[in-house]
Amino acid sequence: MTARAPGVDDETAERLAAALRCATVSTEGGEPADAEFDRLAALLERFYPLAHSRLELARFGHSRLYRWAGTEPGTAAILLAHLDVVPVDDETRWTHPPFAGVVDDEFVWGRGAIDDKSRALAILEAVEQALAAGRRPRRTVYLAFGHDEEVFGVGGAGRMAARLRADGVRAELLLDEGGVILSGMPPATRPVASIMVGEKGWATVRLAVTDTGGHSSMPGRRTAVGRIARAVARVQDHPLPLRLTPVIIDMLERLRPAFPLPLRRALGVLPRGGAAVTRILALRPQTEALVRTTTAPTVIRGGVKANVLPQHAEALVNFRILQGDSVSDVLAHCRRVIRDNQVSVTLHGISSEPSPISPTGPTFTLIADITRTLVPEAIVTTGIVPGATDSRHYEGLATTRCNFAPILLAPEDLLRIHGTDERLSRENYARLIEFNRRLLDHLTEPPTAR
Repeated sequence: MTARAPGVDDETAERLAAALRCATVSTEGGEPADAEFDRLAALLERFYPLAHSRLELARFGHSRLYRWAGTEPGTAAILLAHLDVVPVDDETRWTHPPFAGVVDDEFVWGRGAIDDKSRALAILEAVEQALAAGRRPRRTVYLAFGHDEEVFGVGGAGRMAARLRADGVRAELLLDEGGVILSGMPPATRPVASIMVGEKGWATVRLAVTDTGGHSSMPGRRTAVGRIARAVARVQDHPLPLRLTPVIIDMLERLRPAFPLPLRRALGVLPRGGAAVTRILALRPQTEALVRTTTAPTVIRGGVKANVLPQHAEALVNFRILQGDSVSDVLAHCRRVIRDNQVSVTLHGISSEPSPISPTGPTFTLIADITRTLVPEAIVTTGIVPGATDSRHYEGLATTRCNFAPILLAPEDLLRIHGTDERLSRENYARLIEFNRRLLDHLTEPPTAR
């Protein structure tokens, strides 16, 4: 059985709920939610007076960079979170309105309950407790809360990371969102705590065709729409190759004790029998993403009327890039498999390369040990974040990177992230605060130690 953390009290739950009532929505090209961010900032300063009186605070737009000065030189940790949320697609499908911040006996409901306001507030709850106890870090700790992570983080995390680089900061630990503890995920027979040590890259490729147009009664061999459809089909039908990387080998070897005996035996051939394991992982979309740069056509546009030949057609294809591939590899691959000089292949929007893989040294072990204390039956492993987080802006600023939050979720809970009925249990929120409290206990010292 899980060592159940007691759920948070009403006052603590209400602080999170109040933050969820601030509709700090980020949209590409949309109007910034300035008033909502200002309201959230005022709440944070009222809820956590010690943190806001004793830590240095620098603002970058609506992003907030806190510096908790240490008693010794150097930097212990950079703790990341983000304050923005994604838009809501259909509010009528929610049990409670997404920005109502409803608290019941079991859950705190609202957009951002998991992604990612709970992490920001849990960090501040733990810092406030440490300050009230008179604790102070041995080496400096930074808290970096971005305001635009959901739209690539350039104005928030990008600027805060640049400030830290200019100040010559180099930390032992960078901690951000990414992995969680999943239960009920076959074939694992125990909860799996995935402490991610890197993330895949990101690129959206724009395929475009321009034609002369004309009347649909006299079409050429292939219209602009037909040409772009063929290009999309070729890209989707010819994905980048499967590849088992060292970090996924490490992940699987750590997971072996949680698998049934036949699978444990199959994994016993790693890394020598990696090709067979790779083919097995490729059978399901959830695990195929671990062993290939994924290809996802997401948008296609073209034409204005049924009897008019289109003069223009385009498609967007999103790639999540595995370590060992690059953005330029993706572009070259698209041109190679499309084999059509009339289809232009260009990058659309912001892209990022796959991150380096962080070493699993003593700092990783600390995060793993705290996790096992909170959920003793969990098996801890490594992994890579399939999406993009603010961590990529902080590359090179820390020795060890961990993307992880110790919340225990079932597979269906993952659908609530960016989906309908996002919520966090009181028990999980208590666990999240306790995780940060234990981490800060390791990084700080009580008054008697000074």
